Amino acid sequence: MVFFIWRKKEKFAVVDKKKQFAVIGLGRFGGSVCKELYRMGHQVLAIDIRDHKVNEFAQFSTHAVIADSTDEKALQSLGIRNFEYVIVAIGDNIQSSILTTLVLKEMKVPNVWVKAQNIYHHKVVEKIGADRIIHPEHDMGVRIAQHLTSEKIVDYIELSNEYSIVELLATNKVHNKSLIDLNIRANYGCTILAIKRGEDVNVSPMPEEVILEKDLLIVIGHKNDLKRFEDEGI
Repeated sequence: MVFFIWRKKEKFAVVDKKKQFAVIGLGRFGGSVCKELYRMGHQVLAIDIRDHKVNEFAQFSTHAVIADSTDEKALQSLGIRNFEYVIVAIGDNIQSSILTTLVLKEMKVPNVWVKAQNIYHHKVVEKIGADRIIHPEHDMGVRIAQHLTSEKIVDYIELSNEYSIVELLATNKVHNKSLIDLNIRANYGCTILAIKRGEDVNVSPMPEEVILEKDLLIVIGHKNDLKRFEDEGI
């Protein structure tokens, strides 16, 4: 397939370490990922079979390319195997998504993340080696449900069927108490990964760290333990 590349002068924000990403499929999900990665200062190759989408995202990527991602030769010519991460965000065409994932894994791309439309799509790309499978609608639904059912939960990330990371709002109950005083790990089986206070984030806080009301606590643990901590500990 004939394809075109729009090359632009690179303008990057300052980041500690730039990475190379390719985003295949520039719909609502893929387009959002592309824009955010580029905004963060990473090198982004934007790929779509539709010329109007490529034109739209030329300003939000390092390179924007018209290409058929199921065509191995087209991907080879783009040097796709040199990218650390490739995100397959193809929308309704499940067949193209599956074939693209297969081609990428056969080309030994190290990290292939795939947007899945449904459980059957998930199972197929999982079997052919997708490194991570994303269900945007499901994931967002879970997060919204968590927000709706708890005033303490600010954000929620599901790691597996059993474990999650939650961002909890500290209440007056734990105000001016240190992590030693609360002994969260022993009492609830959870671990405080970080404490966010305004714009400051304290990663891996020391046991002597004091929590203030309205601090945001980033906590990891089993879902049952997190729920118990939310209900009883904070």
